[in-house]
This record gives sequence, structure tokens and C-alpha cells, in this order.
Amino acid sequence: MKRLLAVGLVLAMATVAGCRQEEAAAPPPPHALTREALGAYCGMNVLEHPGPKGQIILDSRLHPVWFSSARDALAFTMLPEEPKDILAIYVSDMGKAPSWEAPGERNWVEARKAFFVIDSTRRGGMGAAEVVPFGERAAADAFAADNGGRVVTFAEVPEDYVLGSGGADATGALTNHVLH
Repeated sequence: MKRLLAVGLVLAMATVAGCRQEEAAAPPPPHALTREALGAYCGMNVLEHPGPKGQIILDSRLHPVWFSSARDALAFTMLPEEPKDILAIYVSDMGKAPSWEAPGERNWVEARKAFFVIDSTRRGGMGAAEVVPFGERAAADAFAADNGGRVVTFAEVPEDYVLGSGGADATGALTNHVLH
């Protein structure tokens, strides 16, 4: 009887430990985009730029790191000099955005679960090529049909598209940078 009770106690403790690990694995929720959000790379108010935005929540910071474009948020994850204690990466779900000019304050999708349209005719807030995020594949497909480009997952976004000359700026000249 004591042995059965001990086994039951061990199983109960394992179950509780497993639940705690699942809770710890869940990413923290996204923050609402406000007028106080300043782009990590440009230092400008994020709301002053059209197109999708990004936010990264780090274990080492109380507040999110904000980005004026989804492309800049992805660049942050690829650059070796940036912190790697990333708890969550959120980008604007453009399928739920009121418009390109006002992508929304609360319609975030976890970047690792998003579908991105690359090589489209739409440009980010600083005129650079953009990775346009969507929470649903059908919305990404519809955007690509209307604006050109192709749909990829987070893991499939080419590093050279994000960090390199991934497209033309608003004047049609090739861009040589991503960090604006």
C-alpha cells in the first residue's frame, strides 16, 4: 500500500511538473502598439510608418523591442550581435489590418506561425522591400495574387532578402540595407 501511494505521489508530481513546463513554454502575449513605441533601428515613432510592424519580447527586458517594419523584426533575429533571449516574435497580421497605412494595434501573429509574402510590389515604411505577414495562408495567397510575390513560412524567409539587397526602394534603386 505504501509503495502504491509512493508511485501515485511520483506520478502526481510528474504531472504537475509537466504542466509547469507547458506554461513556461507558452510565449508571453503581445503588447498593444501605442504612440510610445519607437523603432529599435530608426528611433522613430512606429506609428509614423505604413505597413506591417513587429515586436520582440526578450527575457532580459521588461518592454518589447519595437520595429517599424516586419522585415526589421526578422532582421533582429538573424543578426549575430542582437540578444538571443527571445521569448516571442510578433508581427502585424495584415489579413486583419484595417489598412496598409494603419496596420492595427492589437492584430499580432506569432512570427514563427505566420505566412509571409516576399517579393511583392508593396514597400515597407521606409521604401524597402517588406516581408508581409499573415496569420492565415489564404489571406497571404490573396495578397500575393493582388500584389505579386510568393508566400513563405518564417523558416523559409531568405536571409539575403531580409539582410541583403532584398528588393528595390521606392525610387526603384536596389536597397543595400535593411536597418532604417
